[in-house]
Amino acid sequence: MVDLLYFIAFIFCIVVVAQMFRVYELILKLKGGGSKDVVVTEGENKTMAWFYVIYLFLFFGMYAWCYINYKDYFLPVAASIHGEEIDQLLAFNFDMINIVFVITIMPLFLFPLKYYYRKSRKAYWYPENHKLELIWTVVPSIAMAVVIIWGLQTWNEIFEPAPEDAIQIELYAKQFDWTARYSGADGKLGNFNYRLIGGTNGLGLDPNDENVNDDKIVKGEFHLPVNRSVNFAFRSQDVIHSAYMPHFRAQMNCVPGMTTQFHFVPNKTTAEMREITGNPEFDYILLCNKICGIAHYNMQMTIVVESEEAYNTWLASQKTVDEKGILAGLKETEKTKNTNLLAKNN
Repeated sequence: MVDLLYFIAFIFCIVVVAQMFRVYELILKLKGGGSKDVVVTEGENKTMAWFYVIYLFLFFGMYAWCYINYKDYFLPVAASIHGEEIDQLLAFNFDMINIVFVITIMPLFLFPLKYYYRKSRKAYWYPENHKLELIWTVVPSIAMAVVIIWGLQTWNEIFEPAPEDAIQIELYAKQFDWTARYSGADGKLGNFNYRLIGGTNGLGLDPNDENVNDDKIVKGEFHLPVNRSVNFAFRSQDVIHSAYMPHFRAQMNCVPGMTTQFHFVPNKTTAEMREITGNPEFDYILLCNKICGIAHYNMQMTIVVESEEAYNTWLASQKTVDEKGILAGLKETEKTKNTNLLAKNN
């Protein structure tokens, strides 16, 4: 509410200043047209030119102040191998943009001082310069070629097929909840069918698929081993969600009716990242990056990255689908439905 009042006051001040200038113009017209009073002198031009120079230093000073004071709100270093490559590519782009920004903005604010209006000065006729045109065409083209080639190479490395020994995890999205399903000892995730969703079978698992029996379903948080490739399969039950793991520089849409995939190698444990950030309460997090409904903001899941030994211990403590009795109940329900259907037909 206070911010809204500040905004209204700011707009009101702008309106008042605009009206004051309007009144000043009307006064000049009443005095005789105002043409003589509004002639800009060389001294006034020079004064305004120096204001541009002052503004130049204020502008870059504010830019540096914002960067220094808000850098703590940036994401920490990447926690995955491909994330480090993405950060390098992004840093190169920002460095290149900043260099061009400074080169173009500084002359923009210095030229008014050098070329402010003077009666004794005439504009120099300079219609064309092929050499200059060649430079500002070729140099940006080379820079863009470097960015594109580097970007395509990074993209291809990220989206190459996952290694055969990659850990298989499914992230299942629905309003407003995440569920992680781990493959069992067979290294394969069991089949599913959206028609089977209901009751205790929130993921639509196929009770007739043997690969489903040793799958493990976890909620609230899921664990990853450090320095191991992890292949994620993403599904959605209702609307388009987006699995966003910012610290790993990973994001993939979860689309109803299809399965999308993404794999990466986490290279920093949660404990290591807590030391890097200096935050003992730091946690990796899975978010939804699509506005999927009223509770979208709360759709998140904690990610724990740890040593492979700790990961194996944690995973062994999780019950399988078979141990939870989910499929046994589904098979009994299916058997009852078939019996009732046969009785009805007879």
